[in-house]
Amino acid sequence: FGLFFRVWSARYNRFHDQLIVTSSSDTRVILFNIASLSSEPYGSLNVSDDSKEEMEETVNEDRLVRVFDEHEESVYTAQWASNDPWLLASLSYDGRLILNRVPKNEKFQILLRCPT
Repeated sequence: FGLFFRVWSARYNRFHDQLIVTSSSDTRVILFNIASLSSEPYGSLNVSDDSKEEMEETVNEDRLVRVFDEHEESVYTAQWASNDPWLLASLSYDGRLILNRVPKNEKFQILLRCPT
């Protein structure tokens, strides 16, 4: 999945536990969707039959969602917001705090899933 340096933190999203964010010494914050470890129903979708097959192919895979590379120093922690499931914060060695959001396309794929 592209982790080559020391990982300082790995946190799951308490609202959508398939979302994992890591911070590392290479200045990157990486967002993963690990559907195979999720407590949500695997592969359930609430979409039309025409687009269901296409959506299942992308939703059911464990994948790297996004690399956030705004930091210039080692990123010591990344945390999910307690009141917003789509917001995360990261803090680097130089004291820089950066807020990022889960990309909209990923958010909508997760929201389209329906519980069984």
